[in-house]
Amino acid sequence: MDALGNPVGFFLTGGEVHDLAGADHLLPEMQAEMLIADKAFDADARVLEPLAAAGKTAVIPPRANRRSPREFDRDLYKARHLIENFFAKLKQFRAIATRYDKTARNFLAAIHLAAAAIWLN
Repeated sequence: MDALGNPVGFFLTGGEVHDLAGADHLLPEMQAEMLIADKAFDADARVLEPLAAAGKTAVIPPRANRRSPREFDRDLYKARHLIENFFAKLKQFRAIATRYDKTARNFLAAIHLAAAAIWLN
């Protein structure tokens, strides 16, 4: 997502796959200087260390079971609502919310089309 909450890339995974599978694909191509994500992305080896090595900032709250809690910018994390707002807008498209398309290709095409419509509004 960009600073306004508009999508800049998509990667479709299976419904039962953890969020980190998508992160593995999207993070190497990330051009932004900062990643704002939820607790699911609090993974040292897969997210935090590669971002730090690339000189990028991670604004991710630590998981409750983390042995050594780390700090994060709570004020910047509040901007994450823009991402949630995009998904709320995306779910207003009935075919996407109910997953009418059975093939991944058609479903991803519908997401791209809906995202373009959201971006234009």
